[in-house]
Amino acid sequence: MTGEVVTRFAPSPTGFLHIGGARTALFNWLYARHTGGKMYLRIEDTDRERSSQAAVEAILDGLHWLGLDWDGEPISQYERAVRHRAVALELVEKGLAYHCYASAEELTEMREKARAEGRPPRYDGRWRDRDPSEAPEGVSPVVRIKAPREGETVVRDMVQGDVRFPNKDLDDFIILRSDGNPTYMLAVVVDDHDMGVTHVIRGDDHLTNAARQTIIFQSMGWDVPNMAHIPLIHGPDGAKLSKRHGALGVEAYRAMGYLPEALRNYLSRLGWSHGDDEIMSTEQMIEWFDVTDVNKGAARFDFAKLEATNGLYIRGADDAYLVERIVALLPELENTEAIREKLSAPEMRAKLLAAMPGLKERAKTLTELIDSAGYLFAERPLNFDEKASGILSDEARQVLGRLRPQLEAVGEWSVEALDAAVRAFAETEELKLGKVAQPLRAALTGRATSPGVFDVLAVLGREESLARIRDCES
Repeated sequence: MTGEVVTRFAPSPTGFLHIGGARTALFNWLYARHTGGKMYLRIEDTDRERSSQAAVEAILDGLHWLGLDWDGEPISQYERAVRHRAVALELVEKGLAYHCYASAEELTEMREKARAEGRPPRYDGRWRDRDPSEAPEGVSPVVRIKAPREGETVVRDMVQGDVRFPNKDLDDFIILRSDGNPTYMLAVVVDDHDMGVTHVIRGDDHLTNAARQTIIFQSMGWDVPNMAHIPLIHGPDGAKLSKRHGALGVEAYRAMGYLPEALRNYLSRLGWSHGDDEIMSTEQMIEWFDVTDVNKGAARFDFAKLEATNGLYIRGADDAYLVERIVALLPELENTEAIREKLSAPEMRAKLLAAMPGLKERAKTLTELIDSAGYLFAERPLNFDEKASGILSDEARQVLGRLRPQLEAVGEWSVEALDAAVRAFAETEELKLGKVAQPLRAALTGRATSPGVFDVLAVLGREESLARIRDCES
């Protein structure tokens, strides 16, 4: 198979874009961009009972947020059912598939007999070579593929290597249901062929499907796409990733305050790596990524590593960009109405921007940034947390009372001038700097920890800083 590489991401719209699906989308996107090819988006919505438009919107939203674009319009698998049906009937005409009239009772009996004999439950092929004239009246048949009975089907996989399936284990599976609707197995093959997909990159839980789909491709005389079955993501304990590990939707990571580029970087390294490079730009990922370099073994999801990666991205980010991200995130968080209202004022947004250099040095997520920026939006008199209350003893409040006139006398309200004034005051009072800075921080922010106290003074401004100090004086 030569020519342009075409990949596809094909989620089922039965819920949000979960983290495993996001990584599959990323690997398809990276490989398409690496090779100068295309990535299509196909919504596999044939399961009408479980599919929803809300889930489709959530998947599209998650991909947009992650910065993963696709070529052309999203394709609905359900809307292509007429084409799928036509292929099934074409296979019947060629003698490569057949109508099966076995009843539900017969199928149950088959399964029970197989189990009793210690065999895997398989359809026994009883309608494979029977004449259609024997068909019972009033029964709508299914269509089954005539799978080969001898030998094996080989999936030549770019990640797993050659995987061999004995044909006797694959049986004559259904490709068209009795109501005329195509099965997933058939729809996937027809869509991949019609879309010109050259590389199928998906989770290794689809490996058995790949064998059955290969039979359909070969029955139609179509090229089998290159297959790449990537290992699933496991939790830190080695078990399959579940909600307790972090198998959440992408929107949950957005709400937890992760940057899309940080999550993209972290996901790229779940099962793939480039030397010892931990932090990679999007351009580097595209340049370096090759699906043949993906590991066979399962990758382990590690929240601590994700947080560390996100913290690096926050520290390296442009301050104005972080303000934009915070403003965009606030509507998704509870109890942030007051902050949102305040940030609608240009002067408050300017204060947040000015505070950002000090804020981002400590934060690992945007929600931590918002939390540590809380002092900017606090109303006087401040509510003090337990540690701040403990710091603001009577003695500490008296220190603040003597400090305030020194700060009022500062000419230029800058970090440097304020730093000099507080240090001079501490020296005069024969106090360690911490004995002044700690109560000052508590008075200004209501907390025992914050960005540098001189940065806080500078960002709050003269009037607000002195007012907050005055509130705490003894």
